Amino acid sequence: MTSVDDATLAFLDRHRDERVDAITDRLVETIVSVNANYAASATVTLDDLRLSCHANVDRVLEILRAAVGQEGLPDEDDPVYGAARETGRRRAEQGLPLDDVLRSYRMGGRLIWDDLVEVGDTALDALAVREIGTRLWEVVDATSAQVATAYHHQELTLVRADEQQRAELWEGVLGGRAREPGFAREAALLLDLPADADLLVVVATELRLRVAEQALGLHATAWVRRTADVVGLVALRDDSPAEALHALERLSAETDGALGVSSVVPGLSAVEHGYVQASLALRAQGRGVGLARFDDRLPEALLLGSPEVASRLVERWLGPVLALVPGESRALIDTLVAWVASGGSATRTAAVVHCHRNTVANRLHRFTEVTGHRLSDDAVPVDLDLALRAWRLRLAR
Repeated sequence: MTSVDDATLAFLDRHRDERVDAITDRLVETIVSVNANYAASATVTLDDLRLSCHANVDRVLEILRAAVGQEGLPDEDDPVYGAARETGRRRAEQGLPLDDVLRSYRMGGRLIWDDLVEVGDTALDALAVREIGTRLWEVVDATSAQVATAYHHQELTLVRADEQQRAELWEGVLGGRAREPGFAREAALLLDLPADADLLVVVATELRLRVAEQALGLHATAWVRRTADVVGLVALRDDSPAEALHALERLSAETDGALGVSSVVPGLSAVEHGYVQASLALRAQGRGVGLARFDDRLPEALLLGSPEVASRLVERWLGPVLALVPGESRALIDTLVAWVASGGSATRTAAVVHCHRNTVANRLHRFTEVTGHRLSDDAVPVDLDLALRAWRLRLAR
């Protein structure tokens, strides 16, 4: 490292004492005139900018004096970098782009250099000027790095805080807090959804959010990935949900998965109920794929909401059948499912299960033998229909 004489160090001491205010004034004027984001910022006031510039100019000159005096640059965690760190932290908090912050920092370095050359024209020799210039840009680089590090750290902190806020907001919406008008307005603002729009609530076990957003591109949507599921809110563009449901059907086909969707709910205040509906519809879908509409799964929703009733229906109507040897049991169950779906028609049932009509009649008679429940051609027992639905739900778990 090149050594400098005491006169040069004394000059740097005087320069720091006498020129900080003047350099600060020029720097503030320059930043405001050439950096549009600073000029347009509503959060970085002129007083804030001047205090920051003053602190940083003073610290750069302090570090420069030490570097020229062969003390070297301070360690990265040295308190002398406090002004640089505070600048990075505050500008991130205020939302100013990092490129603009660092650009202004380089402006400061240039103005400090120009002032040193101008004031030191007769006080410094060529060797001292060269040494000061070399060390100055080392100092500017080191302090700029501190600004950037502090900026990124604060930016990450803000992102995490925002993610936490959004997570808490989502839990509040799904838990019913949006019934409070103030909370509903805040949620609508942060989720970028109309507070009073009719909504569909969508639930999936897994879903690529970007694909979902693209599929529902005509609608305002909000999505969140939670521990157990993915939840979406789809704001309807008109009185009918047909367009949104069609888009959701395409989405489920593209993703080869299952989506549960609620009936139309009136705004964020009713999302809690829509979430329950969509979750029940998805559970009712079992291992199947495609769009599961709550309105198409009402019997299953009732059963899922009353597990004791569902269990008793299976036990009372199908228990003796399920106790038979597997081959016979399965044949009877398949026949019952087809018979109920065909409205009690033995002929249509035979076509579905690929056997003769008389075989269907024999299997129905066998069902009566083992359960004691007599079946007739004119009406399908509601209890049997529900029992078979409950049995399928149990199989799908």
